[in-house]
Amino acid sequence: MAYRRTPAVQARLDAQAGSIVRAAMTVLSRDGFAGLSMAAVAAEAGVATGTVYKNFSGKTELVTAVFREVVTREVEAVRDAGAAGEGRTARDRVTAAVETFAGRALKNPKLAYVLLAEPVDTAVDAERLRFRRAFAETYVNAVADGVASGQLPPQDPRTSATALVGAIGEVLVGPLSEQLQSESVLPELVAFALRALGVPHALPPE
Repeated sequence: MAYRRTPAVQARLDAQAGSIVRAAMTVLSRDGFAGLSMAAVAAEAGVATGTVYKNFSGKTELVTAVFREVVTREVEAVRDAGAAGEGRTARDRVTAAVETFAGRALKNPKLAYVLLAEPVDTAVDAERLRFRRAFAETYVNAVADGVASGQLPPQDPRTSATALVGAIGEVLVGPLSEQLQSESVLPELVAFALRALGVPHALPPE
């Protein structure tokens, strides 16, 4: 008879896998993808290296799990920031979404650099592409609503949103890789995003 895990056993295994993912996130935030090893994650999680391998086949599977957890959290934050609301213009929504996306990245530059640009395995790079697409989706509705209401000039919302995410990620690569906290990055990015979407007279604050 095949062994079936009880709910209690499955819950314990899920909790263990979750703690390993969080430990991997800590290592990535400190050492990047190049500095992550199964042994380093095991030490951070306070478990044996073999325990890490029982839950994840290797570094690629583990980092992919980290990507999925982090991206889900970050996408939700950006989506909430750019959500429609009474009196919120397209400019308000895009500004809040860009500030949230870039601001959160700059607060954890090492991990954000891993998510955006650090050389990684092919499988992890595929997860990165899904990550960019998910973020683009957070801008689509704001742009579409702006076009429909006449606040933005006619354009394809999905194309504009995808281009916006790509441009913002490219701009952030330098500050993230060098772990710089430039005060001008956020306002310049917001101004660029608004100009790219066709908002007139969009300039960074003095």
